[in-house]
Amino acid sequence: MSVQLTRGQAPAVAPGRAEPHVRKEFLPFAVPMLGEEEIAAVVECLRSGWLTTGPRAEAFELAFAGFLGCRHALAVTSCTAALHLALEAVGVRPGDEVITSPMTFTATGAVIEHLGARPVLVDCDAATLNLDPGLLEAHLTPRTRAIMPVHFAGHPCEMDRILAVARHHRVAVVEDAAHALPAAHHGRRIGTLGDVTCFSFYVTKTITTGEGGMATTDRDDLAERMRTMRLHGMTRDAWKRYRGDGSWAYDVLDAGFKYNLTDIAASIGIHQLHRCDAFHLRRQAIARRYTAAFAGLPGLAVPPPVAGGVHAWHLYVMRLEPGALTLDRDGFLHQLRVRNIGASVHFRPLHLLTHYRQRYGFVAGDLPNATAAAARVFSLPIYPRMTDQDVDDVIDAVLEIARGYRR
Repeated sequence: MSVQLTRGQAPAVAPGRAEPHVRKEFLPFAVPMLGEEEIAAVVECLRSGWLTTGPRAEAFELAFAGFLGCRHALAVTSCTAALHLALEAVGVRPGDEVITSPMTFTATGAVIEHLGARPVLVDCDAATLNLDPGLLEAHLTPRTRAIMPVHFAGHPCEMDRILAVARHHRVAVVEDAAHALPAAHHGRRIGTLGDVTCFSFYVTKTITTGEGGMATTDRDDLAERMRTMRLHGMTRDAWKRYRGDGSWAYDVLDAGFKYNLTDIAASIGIHQLHRCDAFHLRRQAIARRYTAAFAGLPGLAVPPPVAGGVHAWHLYVMRLEPGALTLDRDGFLHQLRVRNIGASVHFRPLHLLTHYRQRYGFVAGDLPNATAAAARVFSLPIYPRMTDQDVDDVIDAVLEIARGYRR
């Protein structure tokens, strides 16, 4: 076997080791679970003639709010859009600060900057990789307008502690729950705790609409503001002017955005939501198998258990222990690829990305827990379409690499 290597990779076959066991076909890192119901719903939507925001988007919102147990759910084009709308609605303006975690996708930081505010990065907890509530007080200033926790991988943040700090200092809490459907914290589903919670329906997420997102809240004022701003600042339910009982008349109340979800996407989302709990059960089953196989394995650490909550298992994130193996994290990922197993990294922390380093002066030594995780974490495939044999193949590959490259 001839494999071209890059820096950080180990040979496919280490000296003195047997040929690796290679799957016949490549196992992708993530594949959506779409059935005939979703296909039929899209066809029905196309035949109806109503393709953009309309009755199906409204039905998706009502179903989503009922699923979580919140008052309002607003369907939008992405979680990024939901975060942008949420921060604007809670009053983030130029010159303000928003506290968030470095262990997230760049969109979390970017939406803060879109509003002219400054992202204040607070280090993550070393075990969960969620925002560390114990560090919040030291980073609050008179300019702090909101705290934006990220439920990393689907592991719920310590929302009781975060909300206590926020309420004491009278700042808003906007949750980045892109990974967190259907996670729960002390018996309450994520989406019912903060001022606004934002979900993603990107193709890799626990349910999908291809592209899409949702903002949830129990506050009528925030819901009204987000509804207005997601469609050009037009008066509420402006889409209904095209119905038989609607009116062409509308007003524009502010310079809004174009963030409305289409009925085509919502028709997929309705059926995905019906299967959300079933999807979650399968993700839980895969996670249990991984943890049982890898717990106690020298050189690797499994995700920590959730204290008083429910993990969504959007991601199964492992960590390579420093010095335990003769290859680094990138070499481990290469060995998985050699064995036809797809894997990924979540995330390269914000403070290590060029934009944030250049604009805010971050250096590698800042935020030590996130910095340490950056070189060690990797994510294994975990999605409902995986067969038991797929899971066996991932387990066998990880064990073979960990044992074959033990120091």
